[in-house]
Amino acid sequence: MRIIVQKFGGTSVGDEEARLKARDRVISAKKQGFDPVVVVSAMGRRPGPYATDSLLDLVRSKGLPMDARGLDLLASCGEVISCVVMAGYLKAAGYEAVPLTGAQAGIRTDAQFGDASIQGINTARLLDVLASGQIPVVAGFQGVTDDGEITTLGRGGSDTTATALGVALRAECVEIYTDVEGVMTVDPKIVPEARLISAITYFEVEELANNGAKVVHPRAVHIAQQGGIPVRVRSTFAESEGTFITDDVARRVITGIAHVDGLARIEAVYPNPAEPSRARVAILKAISTIGINVDFINVTPRAILFTVKDEFAKAVEEALRSEGFACHVMAECAKVSVVGAGMQEVPGVMARVVEALHRAGVHIMQTVDSEITISCLIDQASVAQAVRALYDEFDLGAPGM
Repeated sequence: MRIIVQKFGGTSVGDEEARLKARDRVISAKKQGFDPVVVVSAMGRRPGPYATDSLLDLVRSKGLPMDARGLDLLASCGEVISCVVMAGYLKAAGYEAVPLTGAQAGIRTDAQFGDASIQGINTARLLDVLASGQIPVVAGFQGVTDDGEITTLGRGGSDTTATALGVALRAECVEIYTDVEGVMTVDPKIVPEARLISAITYFEVEELANNGAKVVHPRAVHIAQQGGIPVRVRSTFAESEGTFITDDVARRVITGIAHVDGLARIEAVYPNPAEPSRARVAILKAISTIGINVDFINVTPRAILFTVKDEFAKAVEEALRSEGFACHVMAECAKVSVVGAGMQEVPGVMARVVEALHRAGVHIMQTVDSEITISCLIDQASVAQAVRALYDEFDLGAPGM
């Protein structure tokens, strides 16, 4: 069998026109000799009646008591509805299709409700459906524990379902259909002439996603990379070939730019600068106790500086003050990142980033870098000019991306 996994996001199944487009994508794959396995998200977004957030609002907006297990059971319903409906569209077009929940598709997870991890996939039923000439339509975003409890996979869960099935079934490719053409060099809302990236490495996509790009979830890409399954991100509504994600790509100095808004910069000052090590441990322990993730950690002789999401700043400040630490909080910050697999081989990339932002009048508060990423913490009001300056500096509008 030539198996291909096709995943359709919420906007690709959100209304009649979109579902017909998605159906045609599946039929086209079938006509090309592939055996498609379809994965679907819940239909549309809030306030659509079958969107996941709309379903959760049935209990959350009323203040009804509900534990994580119950919320997962409710959240899983959106994808179940979607898979049954999409199977119906395929049947109406003359193609036998079988709707399957995550559990029926053999997806086994741990019991971390709301953010479960896939532990294994029993592909027997899916292979039987394919062998019979039928098209399995799988509810994304969900699985089942060994005890039979329904779980959901967290943010980007349907992407994760798709790539995990692709690896388990040894598919030729995983196609992720969305409402954009693919992975862009930069957010087109900021730079309208942003170009489509035709091919990109797994690692670059992971870094872009981890730093604010929202086309495909980094966990899904990581699974595909581990399994050696190429991924194509493309639009349900356009004929573009989209973006091909694989390791066999020429390394560019800078491939793309991502950004994250809504950050708060927190400076936690040591009460006794003569004992910095003890203070650092106490600060980080206080933050971990309240379960909030931090970024942009910078250790100085007198303080630790880091960022959190704006909405968590007050909780972090209160936790640190209760432990005796003075805090200085700067809200409305943002992180702008340049990503490129080739930057390791080219000296002076950081200097170019700093110089470009300086010319644009953008003040850099902190920087952090890794093998293929350089990130700068800036004022949120400066995001557009920072992104535009870096886009121009690294010529990301040039053809051939």
